[in-house]
Amino acid sequence: MGQMINSGNDVVSFLKGQHRQVKALLEEVTATSGKEREHAFSSLKRLLTAHEAAEEEVVHPAARRAIAGGEEEVNSRLKEENEANKALAELTGLDVDSSEFETKFKKLKKAVIAHAEAEEHEEFDRLKAVLDPERLQRMRESAERAEASATPERRDREH
Repeated sequence: MGQMINSGNDVVSFLKGQHRQVKALLEEVTATSGKEREHAFSSLKRLLTAHEAAEEEVVHPAARRAIAGGEEEVNSRLKEENEANKALAELTGLDVDSSEFETKFKKLKKAVIAHAEAEEHEEFDRLKAVLDPERLQRMRESAERAEASATPERRDREH
């Protein structure tokens, strides 16, 4: 855990870092097959679940209050997240090497990347501009707690 402290320890750096991990896993799923692809896909699902928990508990409520047009902004992001969740649910249980998985995954990948970019520009960067650094750092701690409770198996491994 300790190595992350120096590299921007506010909530925005933390969540943007996760966006990079999400993009890397999307690429990994695309580039692999069989067991490797199954593994990458389940890591992707776990990360997305944790990441969304942090956003819903910590970032979205702050954005609704702190940024201009925050209410509409957050509602747009939530709509995108719901679409992505539906797409993930449809992919779960499919054979990862089937053409149906390929087709649906391509759509999911495009949607998730577009969503991450909208979030960074419309929500994260604007929050960073209006909230003080201490608040952003506290939000990071809350985000980590939210993620730990969203992914119980990770919590068990760390203790």
